[in-house]
Amino acid sequence: KLHYDCSKLDQWGIVFDHAAMRGMYLHFKLQETENDDKRTGKKNSGDVPESLDGGNLGPERRLYLRELIARFGHHPALNWNLGEENTQSTKQQKAMIDYIAATDPYHHHIVVHTYPDQQDKVYRPLLGNQSQLTGASLQNSSLETTHAQTVKWVQASQAAGKPWVVAFDESGSAAHGQCPDPGYNGFDGHDRTGAFVYTLHEVRKLTLWGTLMGGGAGCEYYFGYQFDQNDIVCEDWRSRDQSWDYCRIAIEFFRENDIPFQNMRNLDELIGNPEHHNSGYCLGNPAECYLIYLPAGGSTVLDLSQDSSVFNVQWFNPRDGGPLQSGSVQQVTGSSNVSVGEPPSYPQSDWLVVLRVVQ
Repeated sequence: KLHYDCSKLDQWGIVFDHAAMRGMYLHFKLQETENDDKRTGKKNSGDVPESLDGGNLGPERRLYLRELIARFGHHPALNWNLGEENTQSTKQQKAMIDYIAATDPYHHHIVVHTYPDQQDKVYRPLLGNQSQLTGASLQNSSLETTHAQTVKWVQASQAAGKPWVVAFDESGSAAHGQCPDPGYNGFDGHDRTGAFVYTLHEVRKLTLWGTLMGGGAGCEYYFGYQFDQNDIVCEDWRSRDQSWDYCRIAIEFFRENDIPFQNMRNLDELIGNPEHHNSGYCLGNPAECYLIYLPAGGSTVLDLSQDSSVFNVQWFNPRDGGPLQSGSVQQVTGSSNVSVGEPPSYPQSDWLVVLRVVQ
């Protein structure tokens, strides 16, 4: 644990150089739950000889972190993640965070990942000025909770006085995560046990757009272990080709339409969804722009009783992309509840409603 194979690290450097040249954001998960401390998983005891300093900030951990920061910290877009399903104590986590922050001359983003049922236990002691952590790396056990959990930690960090960058790294059950495309090796929504799970359409709606409309920074896709080309054996990333297209379409929407997302926050309550269920999501900045995502299509009513502005109404197709389209209503005036009208076509498919203030 005090010696490193420089040849292997150089080879990883080639991979990271290529990824950076392709515009990819590098995510360094520095440990796994199996080796982050002397505990075995969630247990409070155990003997894990592979752990660095038993979870403490000692010479082994300092050397490891300094080596990675020195070799790879120059890349323009990355985060240091303390570990996957991390079980170090808050004291140990803070020591590691402080060392990374003091050693990294580029001041990259620092996050931590944890078990779905330990978010409050891990994140709350690190909010605000309690630590130098700058974000959360979320995991859940069900696609359906992705949006609500994103909103929860975005808002909790804001309330603590230091907004975090919140990303969803593992949405869905441990067995499944991100499913293959329909038709890939015959995939039809069933896993290898024969059970029907879901398709990429639920992932697009609940994970991708659920995260973005919650004010999250984005999502990553974990492949589970009950599908072909899963997390353990995947050699063909084309198994999720259509899902990568959905991600591209989402990014292109924000870029090509100059959406002022940096000024926007989650406003689900304005469409009658204060509990952040999956009936519809709203992201907006009053008197400037509102986005309303409708997972099941249809229409909704937006509460503009506190916003007297006039807005143009357009619709975006998150399945196929393309230019903004007109629906049955082209313009609304605030100071009351307003209907956004009906979508241009396919009323039972998911749509994004775009309301921009009339200049």
